[in-house]
Amino acid sequence: MRNNYHEELDDIRGCLVEMANSVGSQMSTATTALLDADVALADLVIAGDEQIDATRESIDQRCFTLLARQQPVATDLRTIVVSTRIASDLERMGDLAEHIAKVARMRFPDHAVPQEVRPAFLEAGHVAEMLVAKAGTVIATQNVDKARELETDDDAMDRIHRGLFRELLADSWPYGVETAIDVTLLGRYYERFADHAVSVARRVVYLVTGERHVPEASTPI
Repeated sequence: MRNNYHEELDDIRGCLVEMANSVGSQMSTATTALLDADVALADLVIAGDEQIDATRESIDQRCFTLLARQQPVATDLRTIVVSTRIASDLERMGDLAEHIAKVARMRFPDHAVPQEVRPAFLEAGHVAEMLVAKAGTVIATQNVDKARELETDDDAMDRIHRGLFRELLADSWPYGVETAIDVTLLGRYYERFADHAVSVARRVVYLVTGERHVPEASTPI
């Protein structure tokens, strides 16, 4: 019975890794849809979010069943609780990719972002994909050192986010309020996506070490 129990825990971890891979694919496709004004790709991301939601619900149900039947303690209890929290982070990351796709769809056939800020969003997409891929590796390996690296990796996304604000606040911004709102929201979606990847890494550190992360005070942009 205990062997089956630990096999179930391992399988849940595998599902979380697959979920991270799916979220990475969603973000990659959403970024392409945004930059290319590709409504077909945007629709693909929007439809694909249902599967990510279903995976999260399945993981939650499996974890709740294990809690009820096995009454786990210590590391096993942390594993189950952390798994539900990671699934929630990944599901939210999928939602953020969907939000990006919805902005691309809303502005079709026009581009949602002007040419001047396209390089920033291209870079943001690459950073987001790197972060979620690394988060998936951290889930799979439970490597605490790699998990802690994501705190620093996230600095790249914060830098891009600050750069977008500088563009928007410049006197030379020529594209009006509507486009400024789109760029602001999109920048926030990418930044929050990265924050959730860091949250996944922190949860893995807690799972392995039992140490809770104390967030640093945020600094204004």
